[in-house]
Amino acid sequence: MRVAGRVRAAVIGAALAVASVIPTLTRGQQPPPKPAPPPGTSGMSGMSGMSGMGPDSTSKQGPGAGGTAMPGMAMPGMAMPIPMPPGMPMVPGLVGLTPGVAPFLPGAGVNPMRLPEAKPAATMRLKTGDTLDLTAMLVRRTIKGRQVAMYGYNGQVPGPLIRVPQNATIVVRFHNRIDLPSAVHWHGVRLDNRYDGTPGVTQAPVEPGDSFEYRVHFPDAGLYWYHPHVREDIEQAMGLFGNMIVDSPDSAYYSPANREQTLVLDDLLVNADTLIPFGREGPDFALMGRVGSLVLVNGGTRDTVHAHSGEVVRFYLTNVASSRTFNVSFGDAPMKVLASDVSRFEHEERVPSVVMAPAERYIIEVRFDHPGQYALVNSVQAINHYKGEFDPEVDTLGIVTVDAAPATPDYGHEFATLRANPAVSKDIDRFRPYFNKAPDKRFTLTMSTGGLPLATVQFMDIDTAYYAPVEWVDAMPDMNWLSTSRQVHWLIRDQATGKDNMDIDWHVPVGSIVKVQIFNDPKSFHPMQHPIHLHGQRMLVVARDGVATRDLVWKDTVIIPVGSTVDLLIDASNPGVWMMHCHIAEHLESGMMTALRVDPPAGAAHQ
Repeated sequence: MRVAGRVRAAVIGAALAVASVIPTLTRGQQPPPKPAPPPGTSGMSGMSGMSGMGPDSTSKQGPGAGGTAMPGMAMPGMAMPIPMPPGMPMVPGLVGLTPGVAPFLPGAGVNPMRLPEAKPAATMRLKTGDTLDLTAMLVRRTIKGRQVAMYGYNGQVPGPLIRVPQNATIVVRFHNRIDLPSAVHWHGVRLDNRYDGTPGVTQAPVEPGDSFEYRVHFPDAGLYWYHPHVREDIEQAMGLFGNMIVDSPDSAYYSPANREQTLVLDDLLVNADTLIPFGREGPDFALMGRVGSLVLVNGGTRDTVHAHSGEVVRFYLTNVASSRTFNVSFGDAPMKVLASDVSRFEHEERVPSVVMAPAERYIIEVRFDHPGQYALVNSVQAINHYKGEFDPEVDTLGIVTVDAAPATPDYGHEFATLRANPAVSKDIDRFRPYFNKAPDKRFTLTMSTGGLPLATVQFMDIDTAYYAPVEWVDAMPDMNWLSTSRQVHWLIRDQATGKDNMDIDWHVPVGSIVKVQIFNDPKSFHPMQHPIHLHGQRMLVVARDGVATRDLVWKDTVIIPVGSTVDLLIDASNPGVWMMHCHIAEHLESGMMTALRVDPPAGAAHQ
C-alpha cells in the first residue's frame, strides 16, 4: 500500500504540475448545474428559486468579499483557511483561489457578548395535549476559548430533549428568531404530512420574526431528532438540533439499565479559534460535505459520564454532523446494540463498535465492570488522497469515570443475556414474502460537475481509480472547500427513466409495500458514501450486495457505501409527499433529493 501510494503521489504530482499552469478546462465536464437558492429564498434547493448565478468556480477576492467581516470568520485575503492533513500539500493549481460564494456566519454585526450563553439541553417531559414553545435564536458559545455567535433552540445546544409516551400528540409553536428563514423537520416521526417541516413541499419557510404551529404525533417508540430543513448546512451545523425520545408503555421494552445518557455527536469546522464561514448563496464543501476539525458531544468538546462499578448504562446516540460518519466504542467495555431509528432489532447483539452515518440513531447498552476511566472514542481509518495511504485515527469524545461503589441493582446477568424481540419479528412477518420480489424502483447515486478548477478535475481523474467504501475524514480540504453547489450537482437517478432528483415522478398507493434498490456508483466524479433518509415512512434494509440481512430493524436512514447496492422495503403506510434525500447537508443542498408520493385512496381527503 505504501509503495503504491508513492507511485500514485508521483503521478498526481505530475498531473497537478500541468494543472497549475493551465487556467481553465471545459473538456470532460458537463454543463454546470443550477445553484441552490440563497439563504433568503423560499423552497428547497433543486426545487425553486435557482437562477441568476453564473458558472464561474472561484474568485480571486478573499473570503470576506461581498460582505462585512463577521465575528469569528476568516478575514479577506486569507488563502486556505483550514489546515491541510499532515503530509499533503495544497494543490498548486488551487493556491490563491476562494469559493465563488460570499461568506456567511450567524449574527453579522452582533457582539456575541450581548447574546445569551448557550445552555445544555433540558428535558421536557410532555404528554398528549401539551404545548411546547420552541424558539430558534442566536446564542453565544465558546469555541476554543473564543466567544462566537451561533444558533440554538430555546437558548440550548442541543435543543430541549423532548420526551413523550408512545402515541402522544403534542403541539409545538415554532418561533423563528434567527437571521435566516427556517422550519422544523421531525426526523423519523411518521406524522401527518402537513407538519413534516419541509419548505417547498409541505409548508412555506418560516421567515425571521414569524411563527408556525406543528402538531406532532408519535406512533413509534424509539429515538428521534428535530432540525431545520432550510440550509441545513448552516442552521444545523450552527446548533439547531435536538433529540426526541418516545417511551413504550412496556416497562421491559429495553433490557434493564442503571442509568441513561443521551449523546449527540457532531463536529465543527474551525481553524484555531476561528469559525470557517459558509456560502451565502449556496454551500461550499459541496464535494465531500463539511467535515469538521473539532468533534463535539452534546455541544461540547469532551463529555463526562459518572457510573458505579458494574453499572449498565443505556446510551441514546444520534449523529447530527453535516457529513462525518462515526465509529464509536467505549474501549474494552462490553456493549450491545438494542435499537436503531424506528424500532428495536429483532434480537440484541454484542458489538465491538457502532458505525453511525449522519442522521442515524442507535440505542446501546454498555457495562462498566471495573473502577477506572473508559474513553468514548471514534476510531477510523483516515485516508491521505495525495499519498494513497490509510492511517488509523482515534478521537476521544468523552470519558466515563467509574468509581468503586457497586452497582445497585446489579444487572450483570440481564446484560449478558441477548434478548430476542418477538414483537418486532411478528410486525415484520407480513413483509417477509416481499423480501425477494423484483425491485419496484431502481436508483443510482451519482453526480455531475461543471466549472471546477482544472487541478481538481485532474486530481479526481487519478484519485477515483481507487476509492474507499467510506471516507471518514476530509483528506482533500482544499478541493472540497472550493467546490460549491454552482459546480457540483449530486444526483439520485431513476435507472428506468434516466430522470434525476425532483424530476422523478414517483407515486405509490397508500398501503403499498415498495421494494427499492439503490446503487452507489463507484465511477462517479467523486464517489463517496451517502446516508439516504426517507421522510414519514419506515423501511427495512433487507439486503446489502445480495446478502440478506439477518437481524432486521425498522430504519429511516441507511448508509450506502461506494460501490454497494442496498435493497430496501418501504412500508408506504403514511399518505403525502415525502422527501428522500442524502443527509450529507451539502449534498442535499446541491440537489440530491427526490420525492415519494404516497397517494391516498381515490376520493379520500388528505392535506
